[in-house]
Amino acid sequence: MFDEDGSLDPMLKFLLYTVLALAIGKMVWEWLTQDVSRWITVDLWGLLSDHPWWTALITFGTVATLVLIAKLLSFLFGAGTYVYVDNDEDCAFAAPPGEAVDPDALTFKMKQLAAMTATGFEQACADLLARDGFLSTRRVGGAGDLGVDVTARDHDGRLLIVQCKQYCDPVGSGHVQKFNGTARPHHGADVPIMIALNGFTQPAIDFAAHHDLILMGRPELKRWAHGQHLYDVLGIRSTTQ
Repeated sequence: MFDEDGSLDPMLKFLLYTVLALAIGKMVWEWLTQDVSRWITVDLWGLLSDHPWWTALITFGTVATLVLIAKLLSFLFGAGTYVYVDNDEDCAFAAPPGEAVDPDALTFKMKQLAAMTATGFEQACADLLARDGFLSTRRVGGAGDLGVDVTARDHDGRLLIVQCKQYCDPVGSGHVQKFNGTARPHHGADVPIMIALNGFTQPAIDFAAHHDLILMGRPELKRWAHGQHLYDVLGIRSTTQ
């Protein structure tokens, strides 16, 4: 019935909308087949003429109620708030026109992360770090990045070096080995983290455990993207928390 992110299944959503549309259509048809002309020309016009202020108040209340219902349905059926702007010069997340972005409320669904470009996925991870209060958060991924896609510092001054993998398959040991060869020796990472949208192979997990690398697979990424603090997800202690 619900997908991984808790949204209603698309097929079930379609069926519900179809039933609702048929019900409304039946009501409208029954109403139209009555003596509509007399209701409009006599009853309704008489009501408007006799009670103009009450009519205006009821009309305003009805419109306001419909707007609230529309917003509620949009929220319940998973309408997105954040839109990724893919721009080579400046990658950022923006709200629709007229809506302010609250970084403290930033969340993503897994299907949103999967639909992003590789650059967008890196930027999403950087934005989530900023949401959690990390300092000097910066996306640096690109050609010749030597295994670093995002950098940040926590409030203890520790340097986070993050590599983001949006692969369709689990990340293998070879990629983890390359990350191990640059994260600490080249970049000086205090907290080396590798994030994989679809997890890691068992050899990759074993290698990371042996070399004290932090891996964030799909379950951990989901909790982080849905609003939990990174260090709470990974079980990392901070003296300032």
